[in-house]
Amino acid sequence: QVHFVESGGGLVQAGGSLTLSCAASGNIAGGWTMGWYRQAPGKERELVATITTDGVTEYSASVKGRFSISGDNPKTTVYLQMNNLKPEDTALYYCHFRGTSIWEMNIDAWGRGTQVTISS
Repeated sequence: QVHFVESGGGLVQAGGSLTLSCAASGNIAGGWTMGWYRQAPGKERELVATITTDGVTEYSASVKGRFSISGDNPKTTVYLQMNNLKPEDTALYYCHFRGTSIWEMNIDAWGRGTQVTISS
């Protein structure tokens, strides 16, 4: 079981910046993929960005060049720096963890989400 601490959401004007952070804890073994997904009202949940413990990143086309994800492996924490925010970035942002437990069980877990609202 994974416990998440998500923070950094809020309300900013278009063009502004926010940084989200997500710390995961639990009986987690080394080697994971963490990241952020988002869901706007009436829409499906979509990928924003992910990062592996090897530093391999993936971004959705809509955020590439504006958002940057980074990770702190020993702390099992990821950060999402969001710049030049647009009203269409408004959504509930969910932290996601995929990896294995110390008992070699697969883990696929979601945080509760943090709200990001961008005003025009």
